Amino acid sequence: MLRRNFMASAAAFLGLTGTARLSGAAEGNFEVTRSKAEWKAMLTSLEYRVMREEGTERAFTSPLNDEKRAGMFHCKGCDLPLYSSEHKYDSGTGWPSFWQAQANAIGTKPDRSLFMVRTECHCRRCGSHLGHIFDDGPAPTGKRHCINGVSLSFRAA
Repeated sequence: MLRRNFMASAAAFLGLTGTARLSGAAEGNFEVTRSKAEWKAMLTSLEYRVMREEGTERAFTSPLNDEKRAGMFHCKGCDLPLYSSEHKYDSGTGWPSFWQAQANAIGTKPDRSLFMVRTECHCRRCGSHLGHIFDDGPAPTGKRHCINGVSLSFRAA
């Protein structure tokens, strides 16, 4: 059992599978709440695994990674505007990447999976898992918000 969990985590880290740590979306009091059944009814199985169980989609599988139009990226769970196309850049990682989120759009927490501490980010309104924030992004913030495309919807300006 331990070996299987280790291998699944290692594979997710390397982008070899669509799963990662499956502990659950951020805990807390959120403005938008739904039962497990309601989330499962509104999301695909991959969206549910990523947004509600903190999974990871495979790299280079989201069409939003290549989205270049002006517009806004919204939370697929509650439609909160999260990221502007003005802050998107090509990080080469295979996931939509941004150097900053909209003001008061995301929450963060430490993620101690994969034998390291990373910064997990989630929608501040519904708690849906979005991805992680790293310190290797471009100026002016130096941050890379590495976001699962299945957690987002896009609206062109």
